[in-house]
Amino acid sequence: MLNPTPERIPTVADWRHSTVPKYLSEEQVERLLDACNRDTATGRRDQAVLLLLSRLGLRACEVVALELDDIDWRSGEITVRGKGSHHDRLPLPSEVGNALAEYLRRHRPACTTRRLFVRARAPRRGFTSSGAIISIVRRALRRADLNPPLRGAHLLRHSLATGMLRKGAAMAEIGQVLRHRSPITTEIYAKVDFDALRALALPWPIAEGGQ
Repeated sequence: MLNPTPERIPTVADWRHSTVPKYLSEEQVERLLDACNRDTATGRRDQAVLLLLSRLGLRACEVVALELDDIDWRSGEITVRGKGSHHDRLPLPSEVGNALAEYLRRHRPACTTRRLFVRARAPRRGFTSSGAIISIVRRALRRADLNPPLRGAHLLRHSLATGMLRKGAAMAEIGQVLRHRSPITTEIYAKVDFDALRALALPWPIAEGGQ
């Protein structure tokens, strides 16, 4: 029997970018946001969380890590603790800023934690894991009667990128908004631009006399 050598061992296919990203349409995202009950403290908190996910494309872990001092109200910016200890300063859209201000002024429970988002029930402390954000998304999806294949926080990140792409944004612009460190990571969103892909597709060859 021949001993295996590097030349004889086949390479393993990289399927990391083989699937089409799951996303919500812009109308569905608005429906999701409207499903939050703004008359309750929990509803105001959840709406602010969903806006950070859908308007800024934050990851669940980044929302969990947000602290009160991360919002610069004077300059209209928010500091995000991203992957690999990277800190990014992002512009704070007025819609998101207003939702955060409403939550902080009137609905955030009194507590000692500096975390931005706090549990609705005692003990009053900041979120400790991404699971809290995922639960907020899943509850909102149920209220909005939406049943996408992907039901986590990344669904809204994908939805933001897809919406930008369909409005004509370049891949580099999408990668900048999502804070991708490599352009390869952004390339997966090219698969959802079906109209552009159809324009590139060649007609199927038909033999003479064929139907």
